[in-house]
Amino acid sequence: MTAPRRDIHADCHFGCPVEATLAVIGGRWKAVILFHLVDGTKRFNELRRLCPDVTQRMMTLQLRELEADGIVHREVYPEVPPRVEYSLTELGATLGPLLTAMRAWGVDYAAHPSARGVIGPRPEAV
Repeated sequence: MTAPRRDIHADCHFGCPVEATLAVIGGRWKAVILFHLVDGTKRFNELRRLCPDVTQRMMTLQLRELEADGIVHREVYPEVPPRVEYSLTELGATLGPLLTAMRAWGVDYAAHPSARGVIGPRPEAV
C-alpha cells in the first residue's frame, strides 16, 4: 500500500515556508549580497565592489535588514578609520545550498531561449 501523495503546495498559504524565505532573502540585492558572503567575511567596500550596481544607501539598508533577521553578523572594530566586516551567522550559512542552487538555475536560465536578456555580461565586460 502506498502512502497518499502530499501536495507540496498545500502549505503555501499566508505564512507558508516559501513566503518566510522570501521575506528574509527577497528583494533586489539580498540574495546577491548573501551569495558573496558565502565565500567568507567581507568588508563593506568589498561588497560594494562585488555589487557595483547597488547604491551605498541600498547596500546599507539590505545589510541592516539581514542583520536584524539574524542572517548576517556585523563586526565593528574600534579603529580610525572604522573597520566594519560582514559575515554569515550560523543561520545565514544554512542558505549556502539555496544560493548555490539559485546561481546554477540562473546559469541555466541565461542559456535558455526564453531568457529575455535579464542577465548577461556587464557592459564594461563586453
